[in-house]
Amino acid sequence: MNVSHSTILLTLTFFLFLPSSKPLSDYNTLVYKTCAAQTFNHQLSQTLSSLFQQLIAQSSQHRFFRTTEAVNDDTAISGLFQCRDDISNEECFSCVNLLQQMSNTLCSDSISARVQLDGCYFHYETEETAGESRSNNLLHKECGKPVVEYVKFKELMEEAFVTLESGILNSNGFYSVNYKSVKIMAQCEGDLETCECSNCVSDAVMVGKEECGSSLSAQIYLHKCFISYHILRNSLPGARRNGNTEKLAAIIVGGAAAVFVGFALISMLNSRFRKGDYE
Repeated sequence: MNVSHSTILLTLTFFLFLPSSKPLSDYNTLVYKTCAAQTFNHQLSQTLSSLFQQLIAQSSQHRFFRTTEAVNDDTAISGLFQCRDDISNEECFSCVNLLQQMSNTLCSDSISARVQLDGCYFHYETEETAGESRSNNLLHKECGKPVVEYVKFKELMEEAFVTLESGILNSNGFYSVNYKSVKIMAQCEGDLETCECSNCVSDAVMVGKEECGSSLSAQIYLHKCFISYHILRNSLPGARRNGNTEKLAAIIVGGAAAVFVGFALISMLNSRFRKGDYE
């Protein structure tokens, strides 16, 4: 059977319109990093490498691990990693492995650093910088697009935040829930006491209200905890219009693809019939 060039072109065009397959969440995406300006010597660099190897080894079995490596009799480096509680062991291991590479690139030779990916983070420090991490200041925030109907949204988020603060108080340091039309979660540092965790999440909620109060999504990172939320698709009037636009675009693309397939099939059938006429 001879297939015309136009048929091949139409078929290839159809495949170009097929949506690409992407993961729902890329846990290895960089969120933020903080690096101390002061750097250390070669001996400290070797100790840090040893520290990383310990963290990586533990990441295949644990979601949180803290350890300390002695540099000499007077100096030590402490470090920890933590993965989100809703990712798999394999994803955690992959995420922590990437942290070392990113640290070497982004914070080379810094005496303290923190690198936060979407699915995990690590933090190391020397005794000189240890006091800096005891505070619960804001490290990073990301606010999404503004909401259209603010009053309804504010009421919804007030309820969602109350649910989050109640849930984290009765959890093991991680809480995630779909409350009505909001996906909201919080996680505290792995060895934080329940009361401290609750206080940290409350602080993060307060920051979220002040800094991202009218945003459809937000991520708030403090030293000892983080919270994040986003509105589920088509859940609010403002978001629904965007969703309808996306649906319309999908229908148009799908219709175009169907037309291309139809033309391709017709061309193939015509080619067969023409061949039969000559035989």
